[in-house]
Amino acid sequence: MAEQRQRALSTSGEALYQVLGLDKNCTHDDIKRSYRKLALKYHPDKNPDNPDATDKFKELNNANAVLSDVTKRNIYDKYGSLGLYVSQQFGEENVNTYFMLSSWWAKGLFAICGLLTGCYFCCCLCCCFNCCCGKCKPHTPGEEDPECYVSPEDLEEQIRTDNERDGDTPIVMQPTNASEKTQLIGDGHRTYT
Repeated sequence: MAEQRQRALSTSGEALYQVLGLDKNCTHDDIKRSYRKLALKYHPDKNPDNPDATDKFKELNNANAVLSDVTKRNIYDKYGSLGLYVSQQFGEENVNTYFMLSSWWAKGLFAICGLLTGCYFCCCLCCCFNCCCGKCKPHTPGEEDPECYVSPEDLEEQIRTDNERDGDTPIVMQPTNASEKTQLIGDGHRTYT
């Protein structure tokens, strides 16, 4: 299992060429010829007694699929099997960006810029002060927030002033007919035209 994982994530970009028996400088026609020759040799229908022929044929198909596609071949030549994995995860156009950002100099530049600008400290302090000392501070049960507390007397007074300002009783039903527009208000009817 460890050998298979190491092979799947190699960065050398040579294993698929070895499967087809070619070197990295081969042409597209060389890949096509070698694949056809080996596919006929290891095809499972021609080798029913050989159980390894099926695995070898799958490897040949995979190698041909990668090396016959120009974009995948360029990624494989530059970054190996790890590059193919990254292209499956993030897209073929993002492979170069991924490897550039994961390089040691990009990580170092990120760390130095963060330390020089104090950005790491700023984010940490803002989060800490907001959650520990600010509005997001957790409250203990039974403790009332002074900004949200309203006394019952003040609440009743606010309701009375709102009712006096409106003057009418509240509307309890929507109009039923668009031409008549009759509304039930309180205990009587009103008709608007």
